[in-house]
Amino acid sequence: MKNWLPHNLPYKRLRPLNQVRLKLSPPAVLALGFMALIALGSLLLMLPLATTAPLTPLQALFTATSAVTVTGLVVVDTGSHFTMFGQLVIAGLIQAGGLGFMTFAVVAVISLGTRIGLTQQKIAQEAMNQTSLAQVAQIAKAVLLYSVVIEALGIVFLTIVWYQELGLSTAFYHAFFYTISAFNNAGFALDSASLMPYAASIPVNMIISGLFIVGGIGFTVLIDLKKHRRWQQLSVNTRLTLLASLYINLLAFFLIWLLEAQNPATLGAMALSEQALAAWFQAVTPRTAGFNTLDYSQMTDATNVLTLLLMFIGGGSLSTASGIKLGTFVVLMMATYAFLRRRDEVCVLQRTIPHQTVIRALALTFVSLALVFIAIFALTALERAPFLDIAFEAVSALSTVGLSRGLTAELSTPGQFVVIFLMITGRLGPLTLAYFLATPKQRKSRYAETKIQVG
Repeated sequence: MKNWLPHNLPYKRLRPLNQVRLKLSPPAVLALGFMALIALGSLLLMLPLATTAPLTPLQALFTATSAVTVTGLVVVDTGSHFTMFGQLVIAGLIQAGGLGFMTFAVVAVISLGTRIGLTQQKIAQEAMNQTSLAQVAQIAKAVLLYSVVIEALGIVFLTIVWYQELGLSTAFYHAFFYTISAFNNAGFALDSASLMPYAASIPVNMIISGLFIVGGIGFTVLIDLKKHRRWQQLSVNTRLTLLASLYINLLAFFLIWLLEAQNPATLGAMALSEQALAAWFQAVTPRTAGFNTLDYSQMTDATNVLTLLLMFIGGGSLSTASGIKLGTFVVLMMATYAFLRRRDEVCVLQRTIPHQTVIRALALTFVSLALVFIAIFALTALERAPFLDIAFEAVSALSTVGLSRGLTAELSTPGQFVVIFLMITGRLGPLTLAYFLATPKQRKSRYAETKIQVG
């Protein structure tokens, strides 16, 4: 039979359906992966065996989103509203969201002896914020290994601390839940008062804060510390992260102690040693743990404004913390310093920061500030609440901190959707969202330069 198509018409051979692949950018794959995890978590939390009282679809969605994004904001009490099964689901979502589902995927592929394809490597590279594809597999293994070891130590120490008070089985269960929540900087607690009952407990404060500080400095820093024992041998990124964490934590500690020392609702009624302990915990928890041993609604406005800044900065890159990240904050500071000193290069620790890194830090910060402003505007229009409470909620959600001045449980339905969007955006990263919405295109032409007045 002759071909009935005219010979001068072009035609394409169609691929079989099983060979058609949907081309998605790495940020899009990450976003879809997190959405699928949130959807699965929401369905599990709505099961009758997961709750002690009926849970609406929106409450389930909010809780699952908060867990996967390791935020810690809650619309229902975790300890009383969820059964042990529901709490274990939340713990699983925290672990998966905190360490990143790509970490599990990369390690699973490696353990099966399968070679990772270039597309999968790029997705993992985007999830781990790495510039080198060769480092992805190595870091993925280290992330799981360090997590298992550190969380195991946290569970053992907290079980010992709570053994006499709660008994072995309950102490172990509480230690398991709080360790996962702390190391992943989630801030979920089994008590509606968070850790306020343990405001004067040195072991609980030190173990919990130690877990979320270690989880928040970044796994690349932990790997570098293991390889190099001397300070000068550490990478510039590691030294910068450690120094910035130390300075910011100490400065926040002294400022909070100073601002709250005369406040009878917070530190004013405590002994001197208890004041120091509570001030330290409140100084380090905004980046971005979400636990609290003092009531933020009773703190001074100055302390809450300082907390807003700490939440916005966040922790280290490739960590369980969020925010704009320490490296971004330091790069912007050094870029400003270089401009004021009329220097052509931005330097830190006797090294020059690439121009592209400065632009990336500026873009990420601008997108974050824009999202915060839009969210505050939306929540102000939707909610009848004090402005400081709204601003606190918005920054806490975008930075996936989980601290609140009591507004979360009072949010309207539209307000909850705004916060859900902020939590997802904050975990995926504002810059990743910008990449997802507008993939950059290479220009083949270059326009002439012009001068625009700035400042």
